[in-house]
Amino acid sequence: MEGLKTSEVAARLTKFGYNELPSSKPKSIWLIGVDVMKEPMFLLLIGCSFLYMILGDYREGIIMLCSISIIIFITFYQYQKTEKALDALKKLASPKALVLRDGVEIKISSRELVPDDILILNEGDRISADAVLLASLNLTVNESMLTGESIAVSKGFSKGGSESTGLVFSGTLIEQGKGKAKVIATGINTQFGKIGTSLQSIEQSKTRLQAEMKILIRNLFIAGGFISVAVVLAFYFTRGNFVQSLLNGLAAAMAILPEEFPVVLTIFLALGAWRLSRKNVLTRNPSAIETLGSATTLCSDKTGTITKNKMEVAAVYNGSETFLKKLFLVNEKQIEFIIITAFYASQEDSIDSMEMAIGNAFENLVLSDRTDYKLIKEYPLSKELLAMTRVLKNDKDSRVNVNTKGAPEVIFKLCKLDETEKARHTKTLDKMAENGYRVIAVANAVLSDMNLPENQNGFSFKFLGLIGFEDPIRDEVPQAIVECKEAGIKVIMITGDYPATARSIASQIKLENSGLLTGEDLNKMSDEELRIKINTTTIFARVVPEQKLRIVKALKANNEIVAMTGDGVNDAPALKAADIGIAMGNKGTDVAREASSLVLLDDNFASIVSAIRSGRRIFDNLQKAMSYILAIHIPIIGLTMIPAFIPSLPLLLMPLHIIFMELIIDPVCSIAFESEQEEKNIMKRHPRKPDEQFFGKSKILSSVFQGLLLLAMVIIVYFSSVNEGHTDGEVRAIAFTSLIMGNVFLIITNLSKTRSFLAVIKEKNLAVIIILSIAITMLILVISIPILLQTFSFEFPGYKHFLSSFIGASSILFILEAIKFYNAKKYKLV
Repeated sequence: MEGLKTSEVAARLTKFGYNELPSSKPKSIWLIGVDVMKEPMFLLLIGCSFLYMILGDYREGIIMLCSISIIIFITFYQYQKTEKALDALKKLASPKALVLRDGVEIKISSRELVPDDILILNEGDRISADAVLLASLNLTVNESMLTGESIAVSKGFSKGGSESTGLVFSGTLIEQGKGKAKVIATGINTQFGKIGTSLQSIEQSKTRLQAEMKILIRNLFIAGGFISVAVVLAFYFTRGNFVQSLLNGLAAAMAILPEEFPVVLTIFLALGAWRLSRKNVLTRNPSAIETLGSATTLCSDKTGTITKNKMEVAAVYNGSETFLKKLFLVNEKQIEFIIITAFYASQEDSIDSMEMAIGNAFENLVLSDRTDYKLIKEYPLSKELLAMTRVLKNDKDSRVNVNTKGAPEVIFKLCKLDETEKARHTKTLDKMAENGYRVIAVANAVLSDMNLPENQNGFSFKFLGLIGFEDPIRDEVPQAIVECKEAGIKVIMITGDYPATARSIASQIKLENSGLLTGEDLNKMSDEELRIKINTTTIFARVVPEQKLRIVKALKANNEIVAMTGDGVNDAPALKAADIGIAMGNKGTDVAREASSLVLLDDNFASIVSAIRSGRRIFDNLQKAMSYILAIHIPIIGLTMIPAFIPSLPLLLMPLHIIFMELIIDPVCSIAFESEQEEKNIMKRHPRKPDEQFFGKSKILSSVFQGLLLLAMVIIVYFSSVNEGHTDGEVRAIAFTSLIMGNVFLIITNLSKTRSFLAVIKEKNLAVIIILSIAITMLILVISIPILLQTFSFEFPGYKHFLSSFIGASSILFILEAIKFYNAKKYKLV
């Protein structure tokens, strides 16, 4: 057998392409910029920028254009950071393949494999393509990446390759043995690839916040357009100056259209992604962060997510008594010989998961009498006899030990147990299986001479006991499950394992075992029946990939916000279909990572709970920021429009004044609110209802009320100053100061929904302190320095005349704090 010739390889590469899966191509900086500027608010900003420059105010126009560039840069930077991290993970996971070409064994990149290549398979190899076995020796393959089952599958050569045991699949791992196989499928034609290709037909819907924001901005855009035109016409017909009327109309547009919305949303999500990355959670889709905090259901794959995907010896039965893992050291003498026999019945330096577990138990328990043995003969495990026997010679006393392990029913037969003994041991075997253990039996024999039989049936074995293995749960999972329950998040475990194993794992992780469905049950159900049944189900066992996707769709049909975790290729369709797909970055596959919104870089289940906590904090703070934006624009709109319809009143707000306010509003919304700490008991409350709007009527009315309260205060100060006989410039200075001070107090009271403004100040949010200190300092400078007074069309009235501004702003703070305290008590927020 010589394998393919070099010329044949080139022809097949041309025909079939490289052995790789199509992945999403990174966006160029231009495409990212175009996506950002498609938003109506950015179009307004661009329009305003050019209009300012046409009117000769280049400074304002340039400032606006620079703000757009900054937003695009932040988005681009976060996107590039995510893609670079994913590329690094891909390179780490990229396997090599040993093939036979031109009669020579050579190692090549797996992407260069083509159909009809001859693969050389060795223990520890990651198989790089689907292939049919041509020869095999003791070959077992871990197919958990495809099937979700952590137990290795025995593979054997079958003529014609029609049997599944004669096929090996791309992405699976050889735990034991070796073989040769002929490649039958590469790239998207592999089982691995077909699942990846199916992802393209699954559309990821926009988050609720994205959809809401788009509608809100569109409505504000339309309303702002009409009102701006009305303001221009009103100013023109009452005052006559068209250029001044146009500037006032522009000011009205800026007041009505809160251009901070897209800025704040982008920065919140970018900073949120950065904060999550510090907790080992990589964000591929920043908009999913908001959704994460709203998750109502968390679907978790078992293998490699809840469990370690690593076998351990969990129980040992010595023929009369069963000892669990926690009692091994106390009862070492009772189980030691069973572990020793199982160890010497295993291959040296094996990567088989069960043999590695036996090796670990041997190292932990057997501390003395490490005798050197010489291997005389090995009887391999086969399909005909599921047992493995190794004959070893003790160099010290020339004793020959025969050690065997294998399927319990086979070992019972080799030991020639009578029916009574067999029934007694089978009772224990059944009990161990019910606990979810994978069980093998162990036996030994001692020979006085070197006369070895042809097969294992020729030995006089003595039954020693049973060993139960488990794929142990991650230590942090039970507490994470409890936190999810307290947070009102339903956890569903989805696995390819048997129901007994699934129930055992559910019990260990403290998962509420309210109901279990198998893949067979799902096949018998209609989609409507599944939607009803899934409300009382927390465990799905013996599930195949297509069914995982169906489970996610049923939950979404019930208006659940679904987060789905997983690491295998079989999880990818469900990861993409879920509202939030969470892939494992360490052990996860490229396909799973490509399909997900978030990637756990440490494969730590507890990181999911931490991410949910962060998602809730981000959502809360984003909601506060957006509510504040709506509130502060009410007085800006009112003070801009009132002089348009009452010609006798002096102008208060001009474009420069609004820009000054933007210097406070923008950083406060995008930095100060974002950095505010989480609310009390954030993980003790239930997720927001799936149909609850981000900007519901109550929240909009609350914001409008705050804005009208501030507007009323400024108008009172405004008319009081007019009645006191101040000049237009002095009135403008006093009223503007009251607006800025009221804005400062509005920020302080809105930073928390549960804590008083004094508590907020004591917590020393550095961003808030810096921004508000700069704002107040700038205000003092503007009303004190002559050149700035002239620039802002102000006149200095004397410091004592600003007392009304302070009293008015303080009254706003007092009223809003009283309302906050009442609501906190009423809705038990504290």
